[in-house]
Amino acid sequence: QVQLVESGGGLVQAGGSLRLSCAASGSTFNINRMGWYRQAPGKQRELVAAISSGGSTNYADSVKGRFTISRDNAKNTVYLQMNSLKPEDTAVYYCNSRRLTSWGPDDYWGQGTQVTVSS
Repeated sequence: QVQLVESGGGLVQAGGSLRLSCAASGSTFNINRMGWYRQAPGKQRELVAAISSGGSTNYADSVKGRFTISRDNAKNTVYLQMNSLKPEDTAVYYCNSRRLTSWGPDDYWGQGTQVTVSS
């Protein structure tokens, strides 16, 4: 079992910044990828950014150049720095851990943190 706890969400004006944190605990060995997803009302959950165990990163086109994902292995924590926020970024943001097994992925999710960007 992996426990993920997000923090750092809040209300910010368009153009502002927020930094989300996700602290992992429990059976954190062999996690292949950590990621941030978001879900707005009436929309599907979408991948925002991900970072692999090797340090490679991937971003949704909508956030490229504005968001940065990073990790602190010593603290078992992953971050999402969000700059130049837009109202379209408003959503609940979820931290995800993925462990790949021989029979498929093993995913764990945080409780979510609300990000609201006012226009």
